[in-house]
Amino acid sequence: MQYLKISNGVIIKNIDSDINFENTLECGQCFRWEKKENKYYGVVKNEQIAVYKNGSDIILENTTIENAENFWSNYFDLNFDYKKVRQDLENVHPIFKKAYKNYLGIHILNQEPWETICSFIISQNNNIPRIKKIINSLCTIFGEKIENTNFYAFPGHKTISKLTLEDLSPIKCGFRAKYILDAAKKISSGEIDLENIKNKNIEESREMLMKIKGVGPKIAECILLYSYHKLECFPMDVWMKKIMSKIFKNQNIDIFGKYPGIAQQYLYHYVRNNPSSLNI
Repeated sequence: MQYLKISNGVIIKNIDSDINFENTLECGQCFRWEKKENKYYGVVKNEQIAVYKNGSDIILENTTIENAENFWSNYFDLNFDYKKVRQDLENVHPIFKKAYKNYLGIHILNQEPWETICSFIISQNNNIPRIKKIINSLCTIFGEKIENTNFYAFPGHKTISKLTLEDLSPIKCGFRAKYILDAAKKISSGEIDLENIKNKNIEESREMLMKIKGVGPKIAECILLYSYHKLECFPMDVWMKKIMSKIFKNQNIDIFGKYPGIAQQYLYHYVRNNPSSLNI
């Protein structure tokens, strides 16, 4: 890949990646990106950018070559060979061809662990518009305003750990508030070491995350897949349970090879938007 400075950001050229930002950013793995015209606007850590494609080039507005190369290319997982994985999955079941036809270019993001933990706690028994609204309120009320923008950074776990249930009441997250506080306190105290999880095997990682109140197997899988890039994870929500029982009867996730997480994301996004496909 080649990174070139332009007046309002960076252009990435010569990429061997077919990432589709709409499919990647609207497939249920993240909640802080919004589309305006042909661009997606979002905040990660303390940087607010806009991103879009122009042919095969990727344009990142409001960032530097250093950040594009060292952070954003990893965040969008531009160096992973998704084409090879998709070819392998096509041999598993014809539904993958249909999924690719509709939603080609899904990448698994490398998101910040604390934000991912908090976001998927909020996602429990919730719909995406409401999840986004709660997260936006959390950031607006408790996050730091990013200079020269109308955007706010995601508040850190140390900030949240000092709050009370009453403090969190304005974001209207209901029963989830106590889980957010528990996560923040356990991470801030060092009881749960987010950096250490990266080096643990999948079983140890799940066990560590499930020490947080409100984090069960499904949310732990989401956290490990979307922020630690553990592609062997396979979050099982209502949709995925239906998919496995109706389309992949009497089979387990081993049929998806080394990358069940990528298979899951295509299956989830395709079937959620095309529920009649469950009648295959």
